[in-house]
Amino acid sequence: MATQIKAKSKGIVSWPADERPRERLLSRGPHALTDAELVAILLRVGVRGASAVELGRQILKHFGSVQAMMSAPLDAWQGIKGLGTAKIAQLQAALELGRRAALPGKREETYIKKTAQAADYFTARLRRLAEEHFRVAYLNRQGRMLDDYLVAQGTVDNVRPQIRTIIARAMQNSASALIAAHNHPSGVAEPSESDRLLTRDLIAACQPIGIKVLDHLIVTEQEHFSFADSGLLDELRLQVIG
Repeated sequence: MATQIKAKSKGIVSWPADERPRERLLSRGPHALTDAELVAILLRVGVRGASAVELGRQILKHFGSVQAMMSAPLDAWQGIKGLGTAKIAQLQAALELGRRAALPGKREETYIKKTAQAADYFTARLRRLAEEHFRVAYLNRQGRMLDDYLVAQGTVDNVRPQIRTIIARAMQNSASALIAAHNHPSGVAEPSESDRLLTRDLIAACQPIGIKVLDHLIVTEQEHFSFADSGLLDELRLQVIG
């Protein structure tokens, strides 16, 4: 009777301990690992015919870079061989934590009193996003942040923030002021006509209930546009009053 020889696993578990990504990270630190190896640790396991490291290389090749991975919309991850919903969720969570690492440690300790502070905060919040996100920071009278709310997201053509949603959230937080912000994935930080109209309508809705619109920021990777600093906010406020 022929003896059956069980094929050895080609997965990472069969590698020498000092070559496995997780063990090397623990012994030498994360800086010692390649991008693919770091992705492999998040994936935990590979797929038939490819180790987790190889799958990590394939994912990086698919997107082109870690930066491109961070800016890719969620639907861009669908259909990648070897990535099910659980692995996509793990990677998305890690990438989002990377974005949030640039934010202040605690929301209740975040104060925004100047345009530069708002620009720094929202640039960190909205950087490397392939879709347009519209967020609103709600503040008390001292400029302390009470809430940071994602009002709408999507392509440039279909992002339509609802004024009533913004106002309802302000009332829930007992906010005295707010700062609106959204990103332009195109990289051009210039307000469109719809941006102007939205800002005017927001001012008109907030004024009767005593909530001050402090600014509307448009941010990109390289620059930002401030409705307040440009004088456009005052111009729109005068249109509302007049």
